[in-house]
Amino acid sequence: MELRLPQKQDVANPILLNTKTLVVIGANGAGKSSFGKELMRTYPDQAEKISGMRALFIQTENDIPLQEDQVSRVQKMIMERMFVPRLSEYEKLMVHLQAEEFDAAVDYKENSKQLPGLPPPLTKIDRIQQLWEKVFPHNKLLRKSRFIELASANRNGEAYGASKMSDGEKIVFYLIGAVLCTRPNALLIIEGPDLLLHDSIKNMLWNDIEELRPDCTFVYLTHDIDFVVNRQHSTCVWVHSYNAEEDTWDYEILEGDGKFPEELYIEILGSRKPILFIEGTDFNSIDNRLYPMIFPDYLVKPMGGCQKVIETTKAFRQLKDFHTLDSKGIVDRDRRTKGEIRYLRDQHIYVPDVAEVENLLLLEPIIRTVANRLMKDPEIVFTQVKENVIRLFCKDLEAQIILHARHRVRKKLEKAVNRKITTIEELSEHVRGLQNNIHVDTIYRELSEEFSRYIASRDYKSILRIYNHKGILPQSRLCNIIGVSNKESYFSLILSILKENKEDAEVIRNTIKGSLGM
Repeated sequence: MELRLPQKQDVANPILLNTKTLVVIGANGAGKSSFGKELMRTYPDQAEKISGMRALFIQTENDIPLQEDQVSRVQKMIMERMFVPRLSEYEKLMVHLQAEEFDAAVDYKENSKQLPGLPPPLTKIDRIQQLWEKVFPHNKLLRKSRFIELASANRNGEAYGASKMSDGEKIVFYLIGAVLCTRPNALLIIEGPDLLLHDSIKNMLWNDIEELRPDCTFVYLTHDIDFVVNRQHSTCVWVHSYNAEEDTWDYEILEGDGKFPEELYIEILGSRKPILFIEGTDFNSIDNRLYPMIFPDYLVKPMGGCQKVIETTKAFRQLKDFHTLDSKGIVDRDRRTKGEIRYLRDQHIYVPDVAEVENLLLLEPIIRTVANRLMKDPEIVFTQVKENVIRLFCKDLEAQIILHARHRVRKKLEKAVNRKITTIEELSEHVRGLQNNIHVDTIYRELSEEFSRYIASRDYKSILRIYNHKGILPQSRLCNIIGVSNKESYFSLILSILKENKEDAEVIRNTIKGSLGM
């Protein structure tokens, strides 16, 4: 949809933006709500506002449309049971959905008389139930007779009425239902999409809600950077301030690559989430797409190179008394020695137990989990991949030994150089003496014996730890073996499993966290 954005400060011409998902971010009081209200005024026939908090606690007389016959049919029952003078948006939604369910049941009964075997209709409550139970996998929505009282049965088997659901359960139900009940091709202004939602479910929930209504355009008003980062394929507007007298906003449209200005992070630290600094700048890289799913409780921020991650993590921790936020870092292994890894861990910077981030996707429990999901024999799949990886490593053995030897020699040289040398003569003499202290042949021989031992013992895990090969996943033929088209399809399947947040997701999360020692 082409949106006409609110009037920008010091800009004469209107700003038009073509997008299906717009995220408006800014600090508290910056003018996000006013930004949303202006869009409501600009598109009165399309825009609808959805607010989970208002739906639960504020009674209104509009928003969810109700027909008079629906109200008269069930309002008395609702009011008797809930003891409220007027219906909140949540309660009005329940009335609307129950009335639709009743009408569908009656129509189905009459149509079944003419067409025996007619499949039952898929109502809005059916669609809400499917997604709600996906979000709360240990609970179920039970429908009873008469006016179809909604209930949640917890893992102990105790049932309780819809009015006694937790606020989180109610908000999830309301958000799904409210979006389903909006008019076709609506412009939906979502206020506080992360409100009362745990980090592990909020992004998955909104991904699924958007899929329910591909005809709609979604505008989110939030101050949660993590939510913005996970709205892939969206456009982000950062609102700095609002001038009420002139009815203008100071805002900027951010690039859709997940890279936000440093001042935005400082301004929005009110999210109070611990921060995880990682390598990379490409929003579509494995690191940037994987680690937020592995660490949903962290704000994951890519910093570029490994040195930048190390420096930023150290600096952020030194300022902890100022901002009180916990921070960690993750850097690639890059042939680091055990001593280097121990030093980084002392600085709360973690190194995966694999040579490349791509190698994480080849860890045995992950391969077995995906194979099982695709109804392949996990044992057969893993055995074939393992043999292919070992065969590739054998082919590249000499190149890998040289690669690691070169790193160790460089590190020894850096350590051995005397920083107190002040003359060229002293430097020349010192360099000539280095050769006697750095035994290249010994380093090569030790690495050769170690790597050959891994091959002889078929030590797959150790090979993944040392094997630096960017094309290892496609060349392992894993995709062919499990029947997916390419590496991206395999990785997307892993991400979709993580989004489900069920047992398979925990296996993948725990495997990668275990590799990092976190």
